[in-house]
Amino acid sequence: MSEGNTTVAVALIVKNEAHNIDLCLQSVCNWVDEIVVLDAGSSDNTTEIAKQYTDKVYVASDWRGFGKQRQRAQSYVESDFVFWLDADERVTPELKKNILGVINDHQPNCVYYINRLSNAFGKEIKHSGWHPDWICRLYKTSETHYSDSLVHEHVVVPNTHKKIYLNGVLLHNTFNYLYEYTAKTNQYIKLWSDQREGKKSSSVSKALGHALFRFIKMYFLKKGFLDGRHGFILALLSANVVFTRYADLWLRDYVKKQR
Repeated sequence: MSEGNTTVAVALIVKNEAHNIDLCLQSVCNWVDEIVVLDAGSSDNTTEIAKQYTDKVYVASDWRGFGKQRQRAQSYVESDFVFWLDADERVTPELKKNILGVINDHQPNCVYYINRLSNAFGKEIKHSGWHPDWICRLYKTSETHYSDSLVHEHVVVPNTHKKIYLNGVLLHNTFNYLYEYTAKTNQYIKLWSDQREGKKSSSVSKALGHALFRFIKMYFLKKGFLDGRHGFILALLSANVVFTRYADLWLRDYVKKQR
């Protein structure tokens, strides 16, 4: 637990994470003051597992997007600090030590960034633009919150605040199988298009151009080739996601014009 009077909560938004959430909560349950889990209507036993670690398990199945869901979860947090996790993440001992250190010796007007190391298809990805992967995950609960974005939400960092980068990594077990990747990215593709429909124009040439640039960026500029065959596959998959996003946006507009 944190020392003194300063408290820290771990907060998660989840859905159908029974295969992940146990190990995630095991990595924090013995040193945080509060655990808040907001479920989006799981059909598995995610909430039952979460209740083994905390009595602050809530359900909000009227999905309004990732940003809004995180805001809802934060509304249940009572601790001084909130530390965000996803169910497929694990906190390392070094990261735990550094989180507790900055909480117990907190400087005014600071937000804290954490370096995530992801595992995809059984391999740690140390290049390809995946690592280092600095994300803002820790801040004083009263000072900020997540954006309203449907997808790719982010912490709104006040201009008055300093960004502090912590030592230690957050382990991220993304997906083991291609169908898991496809299921997750299909959801993100739809939300990405929903957020931009009617606001952003697209075309087949834009879809191809953005996809090609994504492959070049990941595989060559971000040295994905150093991740071996995994780096090549991830660059191709990511390029396909980008192509599908822009193609979907163009097709939506095309269909509307034909009506």
